[in-house]
Amino acid sequence: MTDRRNPFRELDRLFEQMQENVEEASRWWESEPLVRNDADAASTKVDLRDAGDEFVLTAELPGFDKEDIDVRLTDRTLQVSAEREEEEEAESGEYIRRERHRKSISRSIPLPEAVDTDGVSATHNNGVLTVQMPKTEPTAEGTEIDVN
Repeated sequence: MTDRRNPFRELDRLFEQMQENVEEASRWWESEPLVRNDADAASTKVDLRDAGDEFVLTAELPGFDKEDIDVRLTDRTLQVSAEREEEEEAESGEYIRRERHRKSISRSIPLPEAVDTDGVSATHNNGVLTVQMPKTEPTAEGTEIDVN
């Protein structure tokens, strides 16, 4: 009797392995504390520190100038985005090579407490963005509306 391989058994094993990989990735995504908006965001390292009376965010943005960076605070979410376009020309023999490269990143960082939007400050030095956000007491849970 010959030992024949069953291709369906091999396919079942591959599907089971793929399901395990998807489940593992799902657990990793659920545990991710900071929201990432695009593929380049994975290379953007962000630290959010509670310094007592303020939150301090430090983000690595190598290659970006301060004019390239946009920082916004909406509700209790800090949004950091940066975009740049660079152009490189090089002559090599009879040919001219021209390459254009555009890079953008975007991160949304949920804040655990309310911050004073008027006191927020940001600095950019040597490719590192630092955002200082003083804490504030949360505003009222809502506005009372009279019922007529």
